[in-house]
Amino acid sequence: MTPHRAFILCLACLLACKGNPNTADAYGNFEAIETLISAEFNGKLLRLSLEEGSLLEAGAWVGEIDATPLRLQKEVLEKSIAALVVGMPDIPVQLASLEQQLTTAKREELRIRQLFQAEAATSQQLDDIQSQRQVLERQIHALKSNLHIQTRSILAQTETLRAQILQIENDIEKCNVINPVAGTVLTKYVEPNEFVTVGKPIYKLADLTKMTLRAFVSGSQLSSIHMSQTVSVLIDGPNNTSKNYVGKIVWISDKAEFTPKMVQTKEQRVNLVYAIKIQVPNDGALKIGMPAEVLFAQNPKP
Repeated sequence: MTPHRAFILCLACLLACKGNPNTADAYGNFEAIETLISAEFNGKLLRLSLEEGSLLEAGAWVGEIDATPLRLQKEVLEKSIAALVVGMPDIPVQLASLEQQLTTAKREELRIRQLFQAEAATSQQLDDIQSQRQVLERQIHALKSNLHIQTRSILAQTETLRAQILQIENDIEKCNVINPVAGTVLTKYVEPNEFVTVGKPIYKLADLTKMTLRAFVSGSQLSSIHMSQTVSVLIDGPNNTSKNYVGKIVWISDKAEFTPKMVQTKEQRVNLVYAIKIQVPNDGALKIGMPAEVLFAQNPKP
């Protein structure tokens, strides 16, 4: 039964029974919070371990989408990083020769300076060794700067590749179909070996341990109900009996709705009703779409 037809039937029952002291205070149908689980990545669905009616725990692994192309992409990126790391300049090794020459030049400069002070060397000799030392220092500074630039460039490239790897790993995780919430599988939309795309529904489930009865009351009844109020909920039992549940009002609409015109007389079309939601623990007998009656008793008993 569609929600629209259920709405019409509920209102028809409510208004038809008005004025009869033996009737219920409200009528409605049971609903449940339904969750649609969709694919988060494109690919072939390799496995799907669930059946309609099965109970699933939150966080349970239920299926897998083929992630082979992603793993191959990750392998290519890892090899690219390895190649970049091999080409990383070894700064101490590449500077070793010039630094050794600089050390020798400094010793020679010191020796010539001492000779110059003893008037055993000329100022030209001292100027030459000083120039040689300065040239080596500039060469070392330039080479060191260049090597650091190369190193930073390679590190930046590797960081970019590592970020791509993290993205791929995240996509690989999305290839695992993980059930997000506990519930009962209502509908399975695909089978293994089918190709799925991002957003394509895989299955639908609902938590059936607590059901919500969506009922409708008239404006005159609003003053007699309130949030968290306990009420009696009755469903049809065998042999014309009724089964009683204790429910709690969890929502009251703040907007009135006109009754449907197609089932009401001209006088009844002006009637306004308010939707309410009643939460009822489910012992397994309550089903989605099942009709129920509501009694706004002061102390309902199951």
